[in-house]
This record gives sequence, structure tokens and C-alpha cells, in this order.
Amino acid sequence: MASPDQQTRQLIGRIGAEVSWANTEDRAARTAPARAGLAKKFLDEAGGDPVRAEHFRKAHFLKLAHKSAAARRKIKELTVQAEEAEAELAAGGDAA
Repeated sequence: MASPDQQTRQLIGRIGAEVSWANTEDRAARTAPARAGLAKKFLDEAGGDPVRAEHFRKAHFLKLAHKSAAARRKIKELTVQAEEAEAELAAGGDAA
């Protein structure tokens, strides 16, 4: 768990980000350089071949989806374990 100071810094950062996005009139223009950079990364990886670059892009996002699903599975497992432990404690289970 994050320390109170760390939580405060994170909250202040999130507030700043929300204010920044609230003041952004053209969201697409703001994110265009990042999107162009990612497209260039895939094109470079493909040696300039746009068809191969598209496959690299799809593979990249499939990897992200896989990691996300694995993280959600892990969270679900840990939640079930925590709920079982809490139920056992509430039932007065043995501490053996």
C-alpha cells in the first residue's frame, strides 16, 4: 500500500492531469505526436513495410490484452482467497 505522502502526490498528479485535459480543446491534436511515434516504431520494426507494420501493431495490442486479462485473473484469484480467509476468520476457524 502506498504511504500517505505517496497517495497525496498521486492524487495531486491526477488532479493536475484532469485539469490539463479539461483545458485541452483539441484532444486529437494533443495526442497526435504520440500516435505518430507509435506508428513510426512499428513501421521501423517492419523495415518500412506498412503491411508488416500493421501486423506488428496488432501483435502489440494483443500482447497488452493478454497481460490485462492475466492481471484481472490474478486479482480475481486474490480476491477469492481474501474473501475465503475473511470468512474463515469470521467463522472462528482454527489458527492451526
